[in-house]
Amino acid sequence: MAKFQEFKGRTRELKLLDELWATQDATLLILYGRRRVGKTRLLRHWSQQEGIRALYWVAEPSSALDQLRSFSQAVYRFANPNRPAPPEFSYATWEQAWEQVAHLAQQERLALLVDEFTHVLEVEPSLAGRLQNLWDSTLSQSNLFLVLCGSHPGMMNRHLLSYHAPLYGRAIRQLHLQPFSFGNTRDFFPGYAAGERVAIYAIFGGIPAYWELVDPAASVSDNIRHLLLTPGNLLQAEPRLLLQDFVREPHNYASILQAIATGFRSQKEISRHSGLTQGHVSMYLSNLQEAGFVERRTPVTAGDRSRLGRYHISDPYLRFYYRFVAARQAQLAMGEADLALVEIEQHLLDFIGLHTWAELCREWTLRAGVRQAIPLAAGQVGSVWTRRAQVEVVGIHSMTRSLILGECQWQPRPVERPALVELVGKTAEVVPAEGQWQVYYLGFGREGWTAGAQDYAREVAAAGPGGANWQAAGMRLLDLAQLDADLQEWVGTDGW
Repeated sequence: MAKFQEFKGRTRELKLLDELWATQDATLLILYGRRRVGKTRLLRHWSQQEGIRALYWVAEPSSALDQLRSFSQAVYRFANPNRPAPPEFSYATWEQAWEQVAHLAQQERLALLVDEFTHVLEVEPSLAGRLQNLWDSTLSQSNLFLVLCGSHPGMMNRHLLSYHAPLYGRAIRQLHLQPFSFGNTRDFFPGYAAGERVAIYAIFGGIPAYWELVDPAASVSDNIRHLLLTPGNLLQAEPRLLLQDFVREPHNYASILQAIATGFRSQKEISRHSGLTQGHVSMYLSNLQEAGFVERRTPVTAGDRSRLGRYHISDPYLRFYYRFVAARQAQLAMGEADLALVEIEQHLLDFIGLHTWAELCREWTLRAGVRQAIPLAAGQVGSVWTRRAQVEVVGIHSMTRSLILGECQWQPRPVERPALVELVGKTAEVVPAEGQWQVYYLGFGREGWTAGAQDYAREVAAAGPGGANWQAAGMRLLDLAQLDADLQEWVGTDGW
């Protein structure tokens, strides 16, 4: 297993916490993000710095009485470090407990870090409104730095973040903790080649808790076998645990996720494959979108209401699990991991090319435009598909009439000229009908490009082909080594 003894990354988030701590005024921060993304570790690492007077408390999924008792005892122990709390000690109400917190923060700065606050809201939904009254009347007059942290985005939004939420306007900042970027993988897995790190990222995404399970001394295949194909391992239960945080009927949601992972992307297709009615599928998809596990994508040149919308699993681990592991449970239970591993290895190349490699190419395109590494910048980067054409990397900036079209291939050999000729040939089908557009082309090939492809890129840059309402502005070709180096550098300058 990987042992990340030192805390890595999160520079930007740590800087924000330091800045808010230094204000010396009553401060409320809402911190939220997916399970296992590192919220707890971030708070614990920050609070253990010298000079931070902090009380950390994590809510458990228990009764309202148990939660109040647990919080009360945490406050008691902090206020009386040399005196053990009576086993049954509890404040009579949450208001009394919070008033004691205000007292502790009256003369000296105190950070109160409440983790998994949504567990409290599940059994005490009125607490957000009561906390609002306490903040307005008491807590805002203290020297308290309060962090409310949770993993349920829908509940965090309803009770804390939305305009109608009781605590709306009280929080000075909202921090959505994101998974690590692929650009962080070299720091965590320096012994892996770039292609191996792409495979790790395709399987586990940027979730640090999963990265810590990976044995960097073993091959990717050995890690797949040990972490995913061995009966009783922790990651086998992870999809069920993730779904149970949000839904009461995880089996129906699992059917929908498996349908999407298999390639069924419209509501009608998902309904037909899962056996669920379209009405139920629509509701389940809405809940999965709210949880952040699924997203509805439309062509980036069209609006969000486009009828061409397709559903995709946005969480990499769930995407991999429901594509390769979920349907093999009986096989794995009998200890037949070898056959499952062979099948995964046969299809992993196509899986990475279809999903992860395309996503990394889109990320590079967006970041490169911001840094002026390419002549045109894109305000949005996504894909475009019509009845006659599909382009996996499309960046658009409507105000400047700029369009970026990219070809991305994950094949283990240099890409040849016809792939680029075909890309340019799709331009008229993709370019918006209104206005005159400048079009820049990108080629992303895992192992680079043949001499013929490079000659064609120079021809496009020199001749500048065009159409009725578009003109080519050039073409650039990249390989995995260049993309890897760029994303590592650019993510480093972003501080996370």
